[in-house]
Amino acid sequence: MSRKPPERDVALAVQKLRVHYAKRGRLRFSSHRDFQRALERALRRAEVPMAYSAGFSPHPKISYANSAPTGVASEAEYVEIGVTKQCDPERMRVALDEALPPGLDVVDVVTAATPDFVNRLEASRWRFELPGVDLVTAQAAADAFLAQSEVIVERLMKNGIRKFDTREAVVSLTVSDESGVSGSQGSGAGDSCAILEVVTRHVTPSVRPDDLLAALRIAAHLVPPVPPRVTRLAQGPLVPGSTEIGDPFAPDRAALVSTS
Repeated sequence: MSRKPPERDVALAVQKLRVHYAKRGRLRFSSHRDFQRALERALRRAEVPMAYSAGFSPHPKISYANSAPTGVASEAEYVEIGVTKQCDPERMRVALDEALPPGLDVVDVVTAATPDFVNRLEASRWRFELPGVDLVTAQAAADAFLAQSEVIVERLMKNGIRKFDTREAVVSLTVSDESGVSGSQGSGAGDSCAILEVVTRHVTPSVRPDDLLAALRIAAHLVPPVPPRVTRLAQGPLVPGSTEIGDPFAPDRAALVSTS
């Protein structure tokens, strides 16, 4: 006897909303699964008319894109949701932001008016705070890394250890100094705090912040005395001819203006 899903009235999604949110403060230690649970609870609290999949176990129609790793703060996380009634994006932003815990902050919401959103997330800009590392040491490490044609690192994946090149993913790497930076983790490590800003292309496999730190250790023997604090500052399309990252919502806004 074949099993069939129970009969249900499944309302179709009439609108897709793209949500830009930030992961700040202590919430940087929340995992992707933690955020999934928090978001689904927030959607219920905010009474968002969610669209659900059909089948035995309906799930809310939510698509996640390139989530930052656990332990990494981010100003540029994105998720797309399907709803069964037309919703005002700004009202949705306010309601969802109020329903989420402080530290998971909704920055912007737009109506999805164009396809292939994930393909626009071509690159990320990362900020590494390195307490206890001075500017000269950090600059020497950056120069040593950039001088290499490839820097191979290893990562344990589902199918075992995989080796891959980190150098090809790095579009730019710059160094600055914020000695005595507020909120740095340099307790007992001196007042120096070098700052690395790195723009990386999203390649396969993705080059994560811990891969970049491993690459700096391999290429330049850079080992910060305390764990660095990492933040994703931006995520989106690379602006042609530069190392800047554009707004991934811009095509949606332009399409909505042209049809209004």
